[in-house]
Amino acid sequence: MSQHSLTSEELRLLEESLNSETRVVNIRLRQGEFQFDLAKGIASSELQLGFPNIKDLIGKLYGEKRTQDIRFIRKIQTILKKMEKSNIVRILPKKKPWELQRYALTSFKFQDVDKNQIILATESDIKQTLDLVHSQPSPNRLPMPKPSYALAKIWILISAIIISYGTILWTLTQPTINLVVFVSAFCIATICSILLGVAISRRK
Repeated sequence: MSQHSLTSEELRLLEESLNSETRVVNIRLRQGEFQFDLAKGIASSELQLGFPNIKDLIGKLYGEKRTQDIRFIRKIQTILKKMEKSNIVRILPKKKPWELQRYALTSFKFQDVDKNQIILATESDIKQTLDLVHSQPSPNRLPMPKPSYALAKIWILISAIIISYGTILWTLTQPTINLVVFVSAFCIATICSILLGVAISRRK
């Protein structure tokens, strides 16, 4: 099962099952029987951040030829339905109506009806998969906005124009007009006004 990007709901369900305590269930999960094989197959896929559909699961466990056997598929679906009622697996909602049903475990640790402890992933497996889960980008997380240098430039130019015109007005109110200060402030105000117009037009 190839790894793929998970939805926020899939990430939540996977993290929940990885962190789950041992679940007590009312059916057998004995090695060599369908229930155990199916749970183990789903666990193997989930540890790689995948949720197998019915045909992927059958192909992986019993060979591709079995995926064409309608009677066998229905038998496996019936067993998975019982496993769902026993709270071993859950059926994921379809993204599109024509897609096949996908399955997820409710936990990686069970106690079956015969009091057997069933461990479908080691602590090392669980830690490794949790690390993968936490490294996944959140689908609901918006990208951090980049700083707008153009906007900052506009505000700097506006500030320079205000200061320049303020200097011009201050110079005109003095008993003796300092031509150097007046001309310099006027030139700065003119240049900044032109640059401001160009900056604003590029943002439109």
